[in-house]
Amino acid sequence: MQFGIFTVGDVTTDPTTGKTVSEHERIKAMVTIARKAEEVGLDVFATGEHHNPPFVPSSPTTMLGYVAAQTRRLILSTSTTLITTNDPVKIAEDFAMLQHLADGRVDLMMGRGNTGPVYPWFGKDIRQGIELAIENYDLLHRLWREDVVDWEGKFRTPLHGFTSTPRPLDGVPPFVWHGSIRSPEIAEQAAYYGDGFFANHIFWPKEHFMRLVRLYRQRFEHYGHGSADQAIVGLGGQAFIRKNSQDAVREFRPYFDNAPVYGHGPSLEEFMAETPLSVGSPQEIIDKTLTFQEHFGDYQRQLWLMDHAGLPLKTVLEQIDILGEEIVPVLRKELDSRRPAHVPDGPTHDARVAGDSGGN
Repeated sequence: MQFGIFTVGDVTTDPTTGKTVSEHERIKAMVTIARKAEEVGLDVFATGEHHNPPFVPSSPTTMLGYVAAQTRRLILSTSTTLITTNDPVKIAEDFAMLQHLADGRVDLMMGRGNTGPVYPWFGKDIRQGIELAIENYDLLHRLWREDVVDWEGKFRTPLHGFTSTPRPLDGVPPFVWHGSIRSPEIAEQAAYYGDGFFANHIFWPKEHFMRLVRLYRQRFEHYGHGSADQAIVGLGGQAFIRKNSQDAVREFRPYFDNAPVYGHGPSLEEFMAETPLSVGSPQEIIDKTLTFQEHFGDYQRQLWLMDHAGLPLKTVLEQIDILGEEIVPVLRKELDSRRPAHVPDGPTHDARVAGDSGGN
């Protein structure tokens, strides 16, 4: 079981102080957060990709390459790579390069993105989002597995005798997760290729995401990659932790109420009841996270969003300390004890080179 954190890289005013960090401060803070994740024993650091304010991570591979040079064990990932608006040739090259620099500690999550205006900025049409995701990933998948590619599609110029360089490290491409919060077509795509499916179920009730994960598992088995319970599943979550729940709720409420994604909507209590958001004591976060396995089956990766909504860096680092020292060790022991022997661990480069982990 892999545990980690993901960031959306928002620059949001701290509602308790009125302070807004600069883009420079926010970018540097993301690096500090990644180093802290490794320090406390987490497995994964993932960054989103955004091209619009108030978000800063427009170049994930630049960020992750810099983090790779300052870490030794952490798996470096994206919590969305925009398969719709990025050229698959450039994705193939950038992530293969990053894979070499990080000695294999790299995977990525494909997604369509949820910001409509981004599409025309890159010459794309949001109404073709699903088609773009399907076609672009078909090409990316081939570029990493075929030394010479001849290809023709609808959305980019043809390729004739093309070789993407560098080639994937050890001949094994980075592991791919397909992330979705609403589209069964993406769950189907993940299953078809035998890739991972990441349900970032931080916004909507669990029942919606249970249906998507169930579809993915069924189709994973249909395509012959293994039994449904061997499918590679990742889940998103959010947490804010203090020694007792009253302090956690009191401290986090103004940040929740003003968050750029879900602020000014449902109350904190309503959101906690309907989504994975966990605000409370370490034991409360442990108890709620354990319910995810009951809802979604045995899964391989749990990521938390912890640095959003204007939270000060000092507070975020305190949260990661608690997560790594008091919560993840308990969850790791419990969830690993529940997992049957035939269900794979979370994917790593070394295990895939040895043929011991899921994913193609």
